[in-house]
Amino acid sequence: MVQRIGTVAFEGIEARAVDVQVQVAPGLPAFNIVGLPDKAVSEAKERVRAALVASGLALPARRITVNLAPADLPKEGSHYDLPIALGLMAAIGAVPQDAVAGYTVLGELGLDGSIAPVAGVLPAAIGANARGQGLICPSACGAEAAWASPEIEIVAAQSLIQLANHFKGTQVLSRPQPKIREVGGALLDLADIKGQESAKRALEVAAAGGHNLLMVGPPGSGKSMLAARLPTILPPLSPTELLEVSMISSVAGEIEGGALTNKRPFRAPHHSASMPALVGGGLRARPGEISLAHNGVLFLDELPEFTPQVLDSLRQPLETGEVAIARANHRITYPARFMLVAAMNPCRCGRANDPGFACRRGPNIRCAAEYQNRLSGPLLDRIDLHIEVPAVTAADLILPPPSEGSREVAARVARARDIQAERYAALGLDDVRTNAQANGSTLEEIARADKAGLALLRDAAEQMHLSARGYHRVLRVARTLADLDGAAQVGRVHLAEALSYRALSDEMRRAA
Repeated sequence: MVQRIGTVAFEGIEARAVDVQVQVAPGLPAFNIVGLPDKAVSEAKERVRAALVASGLALPARRITVNLAPADLPKEGSHYDLPIALGLMAAIGAVPQDAVAGYTVLGELGLDGSIAPVAGVLPAAIGANARGQGLICPSACGAEAAWASPEIEIVAAQSLIQLANHFKGTQVLSRPQPKIREVGGALLDLADIKGQESAKRALEVAAAGGHNLLMVGPPGSGKSMLAARLPTILPPLSPTELLEVSMISSVAGEIEGGALTNKRPFRAPHHSASMPALVGGGLRARPGEISLAHNGVLFLDELPEFTPQVLDSLRQPLETGEVAIARANHRITYPARFMLVAAMNPCRCGRANDPGFACRRGPNIRCAAEYQNRLSGPLLDRIDLHIEVPAVTAADLILPPPSEGSREVAARVARARDIQAERYAALGLDDVRTNAQANGSTLEEIARADKAGLALLRDAAEQMHLSARGYHRVLRVARTLADLDGAAQVGRVHLAEALSYRALSDEMRRAA
């Protein structure tokens, strides 16, 4: 007789159903696992054997075969331990055979019979709920699984003995409850930054419309401080966004204690990050930093210090909002719709714009052009806002803290985003939430300027040699500025400010 247990295999954030078939047959004692298992799955038989012995059970001296179907789907990870063990326990009568039917099972076993947490419990729970099944998972992941649905049956155990007692009715495990992770520590605030009013304004515009932002300024001017405070003015995640972000974090194994958070992600990788680390990939095609920043912020400090190949790999995700990782045997797509916030010095030493400073490497303009030439034009063209962040003077530092902080700015950003959400919902664009996501045809309808604004835009497009992408990005920023003002139509003043945010990009391109 063959005992069947359900589990999953992960392809990106999708959990594909896998049938674990356990057969205990007469023959010489053996324990074989087939069905394209990787090294971690092949080693599961030793963990299962030790965990069963520690739980007071012994494997029969017979031929044990475990098949992971479909056999042509690669099986990776340690979460196959628990379904294999439960299948064996049902086959030898340690648990009722019909009790484990109708469940999706995943979990890693310790040698003492304990069940350790694994990655991907939330997508597995969502997949199980869609198939009308319950879920058996580690106790540490129960709160995470509870977010899938209030109706799904969840059994979260700490050990194999607890599971056996639960199914025998001697120890009933209660259903875990979803948890929210509390954010501790001192909260950052825009009021901490003195001066830099124009940079704060650009930060507010970027947050309101989900626009990409590049800050250029000397060392110590506050670029990193500004970027670190961007999450404090962003609205919390909506339920749909929370689910998307949490599924990626779950697959990456970055959910602690099964508790989710509604704060938007903020990822700040070091400039030595490789392409697989940033975009995703590796042996198991794991999500990279851009996917972990989905619906949040990706901050790249010292932008020119990243390798050109790594930076250029961001060009396609910035346009499509997703990244496809292709391997010889499979292709995985991860969501990657993020706000790119980057910071850089004007030149290698950072003092090219200082009054009276003469660079030893040559003229200041040439030194800055050589440094900025590390960035490709197509990448810069995808950044909506280019601003210069000047050095803060001592006179700015001795001033009292500004009266307006993150709370006031966040309120304006929330109002602007609400306007955008209502607009795109009325147009039937459910997948568009911010102006940065609107396509060209939609922009021409919602960002139609008045006569004076059209004349300004026509002249600026000719003088600044705007590409089609640059033209549409100016319209997106202008539409966001109008939303911040509560204006129904884009005016000349909105287009003028939007064009000013691309003037620095035009100067960088001419210098290069």
